[in-house]
Amino acid sequence: MAVGEAVTHRLAKLQSLNGLFAIFKKQGPTSADVLNALKEALLKEAGVQNPNPRKRKKQSLKMGHGGTLDSAASGVLVVGVGNGTKMLGSMLTGSKKYTAIGEFGKATDTLDATGSVTQEKDFEHITKLDIEEKLKDFTGDIMQVPPLYSALKKDGQRLSVLLKKGHVVESKPARPVTVHSLALREFTPPFFTLDIECGGGFYVRSLVDDLGKALSSCAHVKQLIRTKQGPFTLDQDVLHEDRWTLEHVVQSLRPCSEQPLVDDSKLSQADTTAVTE
Repeated sequence: MAVGEAVTHRLAKLQSLNGLFAIFKKQGPTSADVLNALKEALLKEAGVQNPNPRKRKKQSLKMGHGGTLDSAASGVLVVGVGNGTKMLGSMLTGSKKYTAIGEFGKATDTLDATGSVTQEKDFEHITKLDIEEKLKDFTGDIMQVPPLYSALKKDGQRLSVLLKKGHVVESKPARPVTVHSLALREFTPPFFTLDIECGGGFYVRSLVDDLGKALSSCAHVKQLIRTKQGPFTLDQDVLHEDRWTLEHVVQSLRPCSEQPLVDDSKLSQADTTAVTE
């Protein structure tokens, strides 16, 4: 097969993919940045010269992600390719699991370690039993106020972007969310580790902030890892960056169901945004 024919064959095979797979999002870049890096790697492998995955029009590869992870978070990021983008809605509302490390005694404006400290309070009175008892109040169907620094939008712009531009942003009203399970794995003051399984629309940062307040202190998230999203787990299913190849994607791809789960016309191919973290 000639070089040109081989390139055409690889690109055609890439463009013919339909389904879902999971990649590892590392701490630092946004979910959109990670998706664009994945697209660029796949397009380069397919022989596309100088691919620009950020261009929305006339894209040669239809791809999106289901469920935004904060820049500071890492873990499972589900990707839809081809008609798989129509299935991403189920990733936004389905069950997810997280491991979160929090720190008592300090609150930040972003509710995580990327923000500026806004308050410091004593935490020496908090015991392991206190935490375990309070966690019961945050389990089940609860009401939760989303953080100001989030992917939620006002007038088409993310609240986090508006805040960084100096705009005054009002808190969104509390909304119902579901926490399937919530357990304290470790407590080494001032740090504590939580294992969380929740539904869509839930913010771990808000949970940790609310927990600190409920214990007459304050707290923020030091580290957040998504360990499961839908059927995809961190240990068994995610493709790390060194495996972002056509071969590995094909091996990992879960095919589309016959009926699309959502209308993907409302989902951005380059940044299919959920508001779950």
